[in-house]
Amino acid sequence: MTVARPSPPNRVLSLDEAAALVRPGGTLALGGNMLYRRPVAFVRALLRRPDPPRDLTLLAITASYESDLLVGAGLVSRTRTCYFGLEAFGFAPMFTAAVQAGRCTVIEETEASLAFGIRARMAGVGFMPSPAWRGTDLLALRPDVKTVVDPYSGEELVAFPAIGCDVAVIHALAADRSGNVRLNKNLGIDLELAVVAGTVIVTAETVVDRLDEADLPGALVDVVVETPRGAWPTSCYPRYPIDGDELLRYLDACTAGGFDDYRAAISSPTPEN
Repeated sequence: MTVARPSPPNRVLSLDEAAALVRPGGTLALGGNMLYRRPVAFVRALLRRPDPPRDLTLLAITASYESDLLVGAGLVSRTRTCYFGLEAFGFAPMFTAAVQAGRCTVIEETEASLAFGIRARMAGVGFMPSPAWRGTDLLALRPDVKTVVDPYSGEELVAFPAIGCDVAVIHALAADRSGNVRLNKNLGIDLELAVVAGTVIVTAETVVDRLDEADLPGALVDVVVETPRGAWPTSCYPRYPIDGDELLRYLDACTAGGFDDYRAAISSPTPEN
């Protein structure tokens, strides 16, 4: 007897439908790394919402151009990242201004605290112990981070609290309609974010019926959005490189006090790129 198998779910939504899933006051995680494979088109969709979500906590291993847009628009109240900048292009101007003006709080993190905090959430425990941060002033900056005594060795360790997020947004080279995703070699912490997020949204350069190979399985993905050039002006190797001219245009606009005009121009569904 032949048993009919159910068709895999179709997880494809429009960009605006996906952006509507981000709620005020939540933790939004952005995938990619430095100026590579950042979910810029998704950020633009958030910015053009008539009621963009505010009071967000931004979580990223590194934060860059896309995150600076959110901070400049006043949507981010707190950041959790070990780097926020534009690499060789310099500081992230709106983040720098917001922190100096007290409009954005920096939750001090390092690669270790992010890694162990995310591992704790993945393991389903409240914290992950590590010798990291011992002998530094970071514990004074983060009074919420406690220490514990190893019951086996008696050694004092730092107990990094679990870190999760409400929504994680990852940009990919390709995805299929069932949510299987191809990311390429530089994975950052995208796979880990997909495990600890309540909702996982993938924007992809192309969406196909089926992928034969995937870096991220569809079981972890809730929404797929076909978004050609969705990382521009950051890179999405091997499809396109960093657009340095656009990043310089952004810096010039911010320096001249023109962030709002720049935001309005790039928030359209199809900015020139």
